[in-house]
Amino acid sequence: MATIQFGTDALADLRSERSLTELESLASECNIVTVGTVIQKRDTPSRSYWLGKGKLEEMAEMAIALDADILVFDTELSPTQVRMIEDLTSMVIVDRSLIIFEIFATRAKTDEGKIQVELAQLRYRLTRLTGRGGELSRLGGGIGTRGPGEAQLETDRRHIMRRISLLKKEMEKISTRRARTRENRSSREIATVAVVGYTNSGKSTIVNSLCDAEIEAEDRLFMTLDPTARRLVTKQGLSLVLIDTVGFIRDLPRYLLDAFSATLEEVAEADYIMQVTDISDPDYEQQIKVVEQQLLKLGSAGKPRLHVLNKIDQALDENWRVLLHQKQDPDQKTIAASATEGTGMDAVREALCVLAERNALEFSLVIPYDEAGLVNYIQERGVVDELSYDEKGIFISGRIPASMSGPLKLYL
Repeated sequence: MATIQFGTDALADLRSERSLTELESLASECNIVTVGTVIQKRDTPSRSYWLGKGKLEEMAEMAIALDADILVFDTELSPTQVRMIEDLTSMVIVDRSLIIFEIFATRAKTDEGKIQVELAQLRYRLTRLTGRGGELSRLGGGIGTRGPGEAQLETDRRHIMRRISLLKKEMEKISTRRARTRENRSSREIATVAVVGYTNSGKSTIVNSLCDAEIEAEDRLFMTLDPTARRLVTKQGLSLVLIDTVGFIRDLPRYLLDAFSATLEEVAEADYIMQVTDISDPDYEQQIKVVEQQLLKLGSAGKPRLHVLNKIDQALDENWRVLLHQKQDPDQKTIAASATEGTGMDAVREALCVLAERNALEFSLVIPYDEAGLVNYIQERGVVDELSYDEKGIFISGRIPASMSGPLKLYL
């Protein structure tokens, strides 16, 4: 494992160490065992080797002593850098992007997920063809060669371009299908909540707890690639749709962001955001910044947001509590919780109930019997608290989304 440290203060030291720790976790998902790490302090990366040439020669000697054959870099290397580092060290060179691609490839389960991952892989490999074309082929059956569509990943540029064109058409169909689904939710006035956060923050576990769902959730990176929608019915009978989304991570390869644009549209189009942060992670503050940056890119940073500080039972200290005293209003609320222990989940559920009721109009009215069809209209689109019949007509009270209240206005 190798990285560059920019800066010489204690904070720079800590960030470099945490960055390498995250890289080790990513590599372990690809069955790569870390036997040594190297941090070099530099003002700027080397254009040829990223690290200094002398440091790389030193690492090559270290690798021989440790019986290591793969050198993993905590950055995305250029094709030229990969070639020159290989020639200098005689080792297999893997960068951060290739590691993440491999994890996504092994996690993709649905046809949609496989298409998105393959599209990203092909775009990434296409850039490598312009350099030398041999970097990925040298890995043989190892990292970077598994995953959806591997039979299509030829070294012929024209063939890859044809495959990319085909996959882009498939992605357009997926995007169109998702748009129809969102339109259907909108027409039924069901509010949507995009569940976002750094990878492995516990998003799926929280959705499972709130909705009694069974979304696959493990203590592993990128367990959720495809957005999964689950309905939450409040105690008052109103509905929300929680959409579990792909986890964010620092320096997510741009090809993956492009490929998952249809998936990330769910975040951009959602009514509300539920942000989940694992405050047991020593680097949770930096992870919050990464999520904020991604929300800004998606144009979703200004949406009403519920911030769930998850895994409080595993927190290393109490410093996270300062987040509870930040801005708290109807559009920005923070709650401490532990999805596995159940702590704070009632408060999270109640906060979501408040979101569901924000646009609901309370009503109490008497409907003539010759307009009895309105009762069915209300029952399908709102919540009925009381319903009775007498000689004056049908008495009904409850709540309904304001935008659906048009047919009731004559009787309000």
